[in-house]
Amino acid sequence: MKTLIHSVSLMLAMLITVPLVAQVFPEVKDKDEVTYSPYPEQNYPNQVFFGDTHVHTSYSTDAGMFGNVLGPEAAYKFAKGETVVSSNGVKTRLARPLDFIVVADHSENLGLAPMIAESNPELLKSEWGKMVHDLVKAGKYDEAYAQWGSGISENIDPLKDHTSLNRSMWQRITSFAEEYNAPGSFTAFIGFEWTSSPGGSNLHRNVIFRDGKQRADMVVPISGYDSQDPEELWEWMKDYEATAGGKLLAIPHNGNLSNGLMFDDVTLTDKKPLDSDYATRRMKWEPIYEVTQMKGDGEAHPMLSPKDEFADFETWDKGSFAAAKEPEMIPKEYAREALKRGLYYTTTLGVNPFKFGLIGSTDTHTSLATTTEDNYFGKATPGEPSAHNMRFDEKITGFLPDPQGRDYSMLHYKTSASGLAAVWARENTREAIWDAMARKETYATTGTRLRVRVFAGYGFSEKDLSRSDFADFGYTNGVPMGGDLSASSGNAPGFLVRALRDPDGANLDRIQMVKGWVDVTGKTHERIYDIAVSGDRQVNDEGRATQAVGNTVDVKNATFDNSIGEPFLQAFWQDPDFDASQHAFYYVRVIEIPTPRWTTYDAKIFGVELPEDVPPSIQERAYTSPIWYTPVK
Repeated sequence: MKTLIHSVSLMLAMLITVPLVAQVFPEVKDKDEVTYSPYPEQNYPNQVFFGDTHVHTSYSTDAGMFGNVLGPEAAYKFAKGETVVSSNGVKTRLARPLDFIVVADHSENLGLAPMIAESNPELLKSEWGKMVHDLVKAGKYDEAYAQWGSGISENIDPLKDHTSLNRSMWQRITSFAEEYNAPGSFTAFIGFEWTSSPGGSNLHRNVIFRDGKQRADMVVPISGYDSQDPEELWEWMKDYEATAGGKLLAIPHNGNLSNGLMFDDVTLTDKKPLDSDYATRRMKWEPIYEVTQMKGDGEAHPMLSPKDEFADFETWDKGSFAAAKEPEMIPKEYAREALKRGLYYTTTLGVNPFKFGLIGSTDTHTSLATTTEDNYFGKATPGEPSAHNMRFDEKITGFLPDPQGRDYSMLHYKTSASGLAAVWARENTREAIWDAMARKETYATTGTRLRVRVFAGYGFSEKDLSRSDFADFGYTNGVPMGGDLSASSGNAPGFLVRALRDPDGANLDRIQMVKGWVDVTGKTHERIYDIAVSGDRQVNDEGRATQAVGNTVDVKNATFDNSIGEPFLQAFWQDPDFDASQHAFYYVRVIEIPTPRWTTYDAKIFGVELPEDVPPSIQERAYTSPIWYTPVK
């Protein structure tokens, strides 16, 4: 003890006796003129954020009355990286947290299942509400759901005289969003799904608020009971912005289940040909489109793109929820075809009604935003991981008999572990991510988190790929995905493209440029160019690499390896067929090497048989928002 006291005393004596020397810093003259740091003035988007704009919880009746007991809180916790127990009792967690999600529960009788579980006093005042409550409490879930489903199919709101129920549930949802929103680290958007289903065809939209609870609580979400027409949705959005002073956008999805209505050439109700006013309003309110999700991929179709060997990917083309599909419907359902037709409308109307950016999301009804093949928790609770045949055989579409006797049903094993929305923004906040969506600086992935960046301009060259200031140079001298090229004086635009694999995922097979254009006769065209390929494969005179990348998937063990492909690909590409007088668009598709499909993981884990009509492996991919070229008028 004496030794310790002596040591402390000695240290204090040294501090007292050693003189303190004043620190002298060199003065910087003309401080306002010095620009040593390049970052204070930098304001371009410098981060990519991954999220899901389409998460359903128990507050969606078609989830909560099908066994989902997880509400918005569980959805947010899971997205933020916490371990959650699924409704069927299986622990799950994301390999990496998401950056943002939208809990987009159906606005039709919002929160009905939780109200039943809680024996909500206001619900029990309704004769219909007490009936379905009692059915559920008696274990007659199918009967209760059938009662609700009949009202949906007939577009009759069974609780129309109890509007306070929707408001109270909505305000509960917005409170959850406020609680879990953490600007800078995690964004919890406020949103809902407007579920338009005329004749069983899917015209659903997710409505996303840029705003917080204070503004969002000034309204009760519009529902399919109010209107089935997207134009009425746009009017509701317009009224919200006028009265609340906020901002909204809507994201259409599942064109492949719309039976030709999603990108029709006439309006839904009046059946009038699309005009410039319609085109202007549609693009104001719906700047982006959900091109891929669990219920199939909607980028391209092999019938429409016969020269595209990657077009037949997770294809759902048999029918809608309630009617079989006719071949003439397909051209009005797929994104690439709609983008091409949009160019034609530009030449005739002066406005493009289908000038949308691209995102992916899940449409999960389990509250769990799982998008990787090895962690897929299904479309809805009956399809959550288990050896039960419902995991594969639950019917997703095709509920009504077809007059011609056709089977147009799609079973759960045909669903995809997809997808994600990737957004280039400056910061992880509602405002920054929403603004990126509004300007279409987004891309879709089928669940992978690969990074893609694209710039187009007239002054780029191949040497610019290696620049240390790649992004700064790209924004300064060109436009990013979702942008518009200025008219050319004759030079073809050049594109700088970089793609980096998901750090926990698969190597890259290739980068492709997809071009669409319209000629002087009004006919639309498309062409695909392989602009970067892995390995030593060659690109032929047609701009294509015809040799496949290979396949390392071990089906029995549900494994793969990255001995093929490349972790990083980049390319400078200039359109060899550019015509300065033609309207055109360009978007990038990045394709990974093959990996096991979720059904293959299930076969290994549960010992079930692999379905014969889905491949054991899958090539995950990304689609960027297009860049449009408009000639001088």
